Amino acid sequence: MSVHSWRPLIAALADDRAREVYALVVLGRPLDAHLSSLSPGKRRRVLETLQGAGLISPVDGGWRADSEIFRTALAAASAPARPEGVARFFTDGRLSTYPSRAADRQEVLAHIATRVVQPSETVGEAAITDRLAAITDDPVSMRRYLVDAGLLARTPDGGTYTSASSSPSGGPS
Repeated sequence: MSVHSWRPLIAALADDRAREVYALVVLGRPLDAHLSSLSPGKRRRVLETLQGAGLISPVDGGWRADSEIFRTALAAASAPARPEGVARFFTDGRLSTYPSRAADRQEVLAHIATRVVQPSETVGEAAITDRLAAITDDPVSMRRYLVDAGLLARTPDGGTYTSASSSPSGGPS
């Protein structure tokens, strides 16, 4: 089955009359009264659409619902690629989940640090907070986490920040 095998299912179920007939088949109800209300051409098209989509199949002069078609279509559909590494904690460039594992936290913090300050760049407190606000809902706490993790160095008065790898001491102050 192809990755587009869901299309005939949706097309069949998008038709009100086909959906009604399918519902009756699923519920095990008789179709004669409902089908007789349709013109012969429409009756034929509805049944062909449902059968062609794999939703129903003939059995003993009637019809039965084939639910396996849904599992088959889902199995054939391509699943979106799962993000890996630090990307799994971000949605549209913003931190969506703060990791609970220390190793993951350190990776996420290192990633954020490289996004907010370049090596040998000195940035004021307000600018760092603004840059972090583009990444996280709590930029003040994130600034503290980056300093505590040794990824940002700040001056004693807290007015400016640099990448800890470019600070004279190589670590937080």
